[in-house]
Amino acid sequence: MDNLLEITNVVKKYGNFTALNNVSLQIPKGSVYGLLGPNGAGKTSLIRIINQITKPDSGTVFLDGEALEPQHVEQIGYLPEERGLYKSMKVGEQALYLAQLKGLSKNEAKKRLKYWFDKFDIAAWWDKKIEELSKGMAQKVQFIVTVLHQPKLLIFDEPFSGFDPINAQLIAQEILELRDKGATIIFSTHRMESVEEMCDEIALINKSNKILDGKLTDIKSAYKTNTFQVGLKTDFSTEVTNTLKENFEVFPADFKLLNNELTLNVKLTNGATTNDLLGYITTKGSVQHFVEILPSANDIFIQAIRENS
Repeated sequence: MDNLLEITNVVKKYGNFTALNNVSLQIPKGSVYGLLGPNGAGKTSLIRIINQITKPDSGTVFLDGEALEPQHVEQIGYLPEERGLYKSMKVGEQALYLAQLKGLSKNEAKKRLKYWFDKFDIAAWWDKKIEELSKGMAQKVQFIVTVLHQPKLLIFDEPFSGFDPINAQLIAQEILELRDKGATIIFSTHRMESVEEMCDEIALINKSNKILDGKLTDIKSAYKTNTFQVGLKTDFSTEVTNTLKENFEVFPADFKLLNNELTLNVKLTNGATTNDLLGYITTKGSVQHFVEILPSANDIFIQAIRENS
């Protein structure tokens, strides 16, 4: 897959503090790319460089094969965590103004705004002032302004902040639809459940350094521990538990089944395979549940940060 954004050995310092230390990323076209890290890791500094709010001290940034230049701003849409709408301006007036700053004509901006306002069922807000809207309502307006000019690259920094679960899901679906239509999306969040739902690839930055990146599925595979949830309907619970402990690592179950089946977490050891485990338990009862425990994005985040620290 071709990359839309290529960041190579970027360094950014503020006095004696290094915000980014030789950070390199390759962000594929048509993907949702999770930019993750603890507070103060360097994510905001990188986003500011991509948006040309600041420049790197060294390193290169290429957008769609071209060195990043001021004219590329029209190909980028940015939804910051700290929203920037003018509270005293009317919604429609402000949306038109911001759309034209992104290179749209007034007529084209009106046409596209009508589409989005109808889609979100917010046409009645056109003549309201931003200060009259709730935080979630204002978020919808800012989302529309961010995507209106149909940029190649969209950067969403905590896009679900202020949304109730229903509207957060609405915006998540819109982001995925934009990806499916060809947009490339950088998605920065601390909500790991959203990373699971939306991201194709991720990068994890900690203390100014990239410590992890790649396809989320590949990273999950690298962090898995060959541990399985086992639920067994059996008359030999004590025998099964003791035999499993002799051949595998066995942990107390952290899941429940509807009935009183034997439940255990079992880790394969010493070259054992899933067939070895299944081959034994199927002789001792009826298997009700057998699922590999894959690490969540949250598990990986915590483990990688701890290892790096």
